[in-house]
Amino acid sequence: MMPLSTSSNFAKPDDAFRAIVEAHRGLSDEQSADLDAALVLILANHIGDLDVLCQALALAKRRISDAGQQQQQQQ
Repeated sequence: MMPLSTSSNFAKPDDAFRAIVEAHRGLSDEQSADLDAALVLILANHIGDLDVLCQALALAKRRISDAGQQQQQQQ
């Protein structure tokens, strides 16, 4: 099983982030959600490892949950 890499693998991580933000520029919320879904499926296929995909999904869900808890604590 290949472990999920959570450290940046980009030589210029800010450029990678900007590319993602720019891809969403000018899109409606629905188009933006569709782009995200397509990108997830494309990258999941590229990874091609179900264990790594499951690790990534669990991490993403945990981050969403943690962010929601932080918002509740701030209110």
